[in-house]
Amino acid sequence: MNTNPRTHLGFETVAAQPPQPAVRLSLLKPTGHLTLGNYLGALRPMRDTQHADCFYGIADLHALTVRHDPGRLRALSQELATMLVAVGLDRSTLFVQSRVPAHTELSYLLEATAYTGELSRMIQFKEKSRSGDQAIRAALYTYPVLMAADILLYRPRQVPVGDDQRQHVELTRDIAQRFNTTYGPVFVVPEIVTPPVAARVMDLQDPTAKMAKSGESGPGVIYLVDPPDVVRRKVARAVTDSDTAPDAVRRDREPKPGVTNLLEILEACAGAEAAAGITTYGALKRAVTDAVVAELEPLQKSCAELAADPEHVRAVFAAGEERCRQVTAPVVAAAQAAMGLI
Repeated sequence: MNTNPRTHLGFETVAAQPPQPAVRLSLLKPTGHLTLGNYLGALRPMRDTQHADCFYGIADLHALTVRHDPGRLRALSQELATMLVAVGLDRSTLFVQSRVPAHTELSYLLEATAYTGELSRMIQFKEKSRSGDQAIRAALYTYPVLMAADILLYRPRQVPVGDDQRQHVELTRDIAQRFNTTYGPVFVVPEIVTPPVAARVMDLQDPTAKMAKSGESGPGVIYLVDPPDVVRRKVARAVTDSDTAPDAVRRDREPKPGVTNLLEILEACAGAEAAAGITTYGALKRAVTDAVVAELEPLQKSCAELAADPEHVRAVFAAGEERCRQVTAPVVAAAQAAMGLI
């Protein structure tokens, strides 16, 4: 899973009735075109392990925390919806966050439980405050509470979390415990667990940084919508090093981050033995290009077919959103009743 806390949230559930909880849930923020890193690290594993109780959503509300263009947000959300279906996640429950009212309803109830001091300590708000920006939106201050609602609505018992998400899940735990102590046992307080390491694809131009969909290094980012000639050009220009030794093509993260990144991309797309016999950087880049193009070809074909049939994508999401409403409404109702609302 993409582990940027502002773009992606994932957890697994081992809880039982009631209501029927999500076994897995991930939300992706529509801030840019999905990348090869998003696919190999999150979407493909999600597809390969999905079942009926997997809930995968588009976190469009989280995209409102900073200045944005409404038309671009709408287009990126539609592109992401199409991509999730094209990847093959339609056997799961797909939804758009803003179309499931419980997310915002529970968020406000949790805001009435959260403290300003703990929100002021959240990393994104602290970094923005230090920058001197005078136009910080209130949504940036409160969005960790919305993230808590995203989690607590589905009553998970365990939340696999990386270091960059830990602070948000710790806040979720604090809010849930405080709510339960103050108003009664409504929420499951999730445990934080360490997730298995996912594929980590680095930027081709800066192999010390992750390939990010919201990053500015377009030449170093392979987007899932990139045609073969663009993929070929980006891989051909990928940073390597000046090593000319017979064993120059080898995995060695510290001294050879660019070569290591290309080898890991090749192996992720074509298998562990794909790099066998490759001894030059030119041959490595050609192999990486062929492997990436072959991996993306069926996905891009499916996207083109779905783009010509947008009603199918809408129907898949409409069904998923109805199921989400059924699952989450009892949680909001229980919280409202516990707080004294009638």
